[in-house]
Amino acid sequence: MVKVAFICVHNSCRSQIAEALGRHLAGDVMECYSAGTETKPKINQDAVRLMKQLYNIDMEATQYSKLLSEIPPVDIVVTMGCNVQCPFLPCKRREDWGLSDPTGKNDQEFIETIRVIETKIRDLAKELS
Repeated sequence: MVKVAFICVHNSCRSQIAEALGRHLAGDVMECYSAGTETKPKINQDAVRLMKQLYNIDMEATQYSKLLSEIPPVDIVVTMGCNVQCPFLPCKRREDWGLSDPTGKNDQEFIETIRVIETKIRDLAKELS
């Protein structure tokens, strides 16, 4: 199975959403991880609330903010669009999804970001299967 890492600076919002949706929607074709160059004490609470509301996924039950050094070697690295230089992470393929961070924004903007991530996860899964 292809191992995919979703990378963001703090590993607290977009990358966590991508990991959760990847496991939920495409767990049969890819093994999903998320990590960051820094961590936060907890996952973004708006992301937790909306993912539970939209998909019945409890991210806090199985996920936490992790550093790049805490995930296994991966085949694909997907950066979320953090506009910072990401440390080198060995992989066969790398792409950037260019997503704005919805932290601090209203639910509608959060939901739009979640839906874009869902579409990108589905597209990636279709390509990999």
